[in-house]
Amino acid sequence: MDETMRGLSEANLKMVAGARSFERGRGYLDAVSGVEVGEGWVTASVHGTERYEVELSLGGPGGLSGECDCPYGLEGNFCKHLVALGLTLLAGPESLPGQQKAARDRARDLDGWLSSLSKDELLTLVQEQMGEDRQLRRRLALRAASARGDLAAVRARIRELLDIGPFAQYGYVEYADARAYADLAGQAVSAISALTRSGRAADAIVLVREAMKLLAQSVESVDDSDGWLGQVGTGLADAHLDACRAARPDPGELARWLVGHALGEVDDGLTDIDPLDYESVLGEAGMAVLWQLAVEAWQGNRRGWAEKYLVERLAKRGGDVDAVIAVLAADLAPDGHTHLAIARELDTARRSDEALSWAERGIREVRDLAAVDTALVDHLCDRYAQADRLADAVALRRDHFGARRTLLAYQQLRAAARAAECWPAERGGALAVLRADAGQRQQGRYGAPALVDALLDDEDVDAAWQAATETGAHDRQWLALADQARATRPAAALGVYLRLAEPLTERTGNAVYEQLVSQLLSIRDCHRRLGSLDQFTGYVTALRTAHKRKRNLMRLLDQHGL
Repeated sequence: MDETMRGLSEANLKMVAGARSFERGRGYLDAVSGVEVGEGWVTASVHGTERYEVELSLGGPGGLSGECDCPYGLEGNFCKHLVALGLTLLAGPESLPGQQKAARDRARDLDGWLSSLSKDELLTLVQEQMGEDRQLRRRLALRAASARGDLAAVRARIRELLDIGPFAQYGYVEYADARAYADLAGQAVSAISALTRSGRAADAIVLVREAMKLLAQSVESVDDSDGWLGQVGTGLADAHLDACRAARPDPGELARWLVGHALGEVDDGLTDIDPLDYESVLGEAGMAVLWQLAVEAWQGNRRGWAEKYLVERLAKRGGDVDAVIAVLAADLAPDGHTHLAIARELDTARRSDEALSWAERGIREVRDLAAVDTALVDHLCDRYAQADRLADAVALRRDHFGARRTLLAYQQLRAAARAAECWPAERGGALAVLRADAGQRQQGRYGAPALVDALLDDEDVDAAWQAATETGAHDRQWLALADQARATRPAAALGVYLRLAEPLTERTGNAVYEQLVSQLLSIRDCHRRLGSLDQFTGYVTALRTAHKRKRNLMRLLDQHGL
């Protein structure tokens, strides 16, 4: 096998892409065109809803991989278009070495020809290409302006690149034109980066910030469903950081700009800039200004999400636990979530007594224990267990169960009480709460009573059946009851199955048919236990006659011998 093809197989394609993308890729074999082979890579175009460019990497240290500019591929997935290219290569592997050699020969010939041209001939060639390719002409014009230091020309060109006018109909760029607009906007990023590389990083900082504002203005008028402008925004953020690293701007000014950006003064939603990435540029003095400005902003708006997030991150970066707690404590959530966050910060700092105090305070200050953040309850119960305060854990679980009255809360109370060896005593009270709740639900409250679920979870089938009979139960609960009681109560279970199966016979759809067949299998088992299989045969015969036009149902019945 040619070394380049190593690792390329249907099995590997399926493993990398997943079964769904692999099967869908089979349908695109006729859509692959323009295959071009290089050293360790193959490119092609695949025509789907649009034409997508794909590149498959072969024989590399990372194994089989690839890139595609379809929306799914841009998320980093190995898409159906890459599968189609891989399968195309597998269909004619003997031609790959020849194609690689031809590609090398073409590249060598092209390099040799270009090297043989004189300066005037090269200039003529470039001018010809610029005449035929408007985008090339624009890119080169922008590079020329950057090279000669014409900041005004570069600024004007960047404004043109970010102008939605040429793409907008009625002031809005539709989905079909969004990528073309983003491609032009991406040239602005390239131009700014070129300025930095040419030693004009200070100018690049000015222009990239202007570009961010222009992009923020444009994004509201572009259907960016595929996230093309998000990529441009990321490029601008990277270009800004690179320029700052090269230019070393005034730390105070940079800190002020970073805080303003973080707080939404450049509200673009696209250029996600992390002030902490600039630590090496800001230095100690700049970081001090950054912290001061962040604190002042937070003190002026203690409930502002952006202000809170910024000062919290800076405090964590500096290892100032008390500052982090002060930020969190300034806006305590009513469900105890913030108390839990504080407790975790203190636990990390090995201040366990204070952490426990904050967690307990969170429980005390929650107005409605039914609405408490359950993670806070779990956290506090874990701490009680670690401290051998098992009775306190049971008490908290009991209160939480009394407020929630759900199966999960019942299970958690049971686990805590068993650990404290007091479950028999706790169980009676818990079931009494659920019985009272079931009685109220029977009188008109919504939902299924948790009493039946709790008894089933305790494997107390007889008590669960009695509770369902007395207080009512949801069909889901009746089905679970019938499944568990079928061996000891086949006649009662049969009645449940027949009742639940009846409405299914009036509906259509494969999912419904599967449910119905499952019920029929259970009905047959009940009749077998009761010694009345003849009745079951008559039931199924009548059902087949009444619903013989439902071919998928008939097929399922045949498959299960019904």
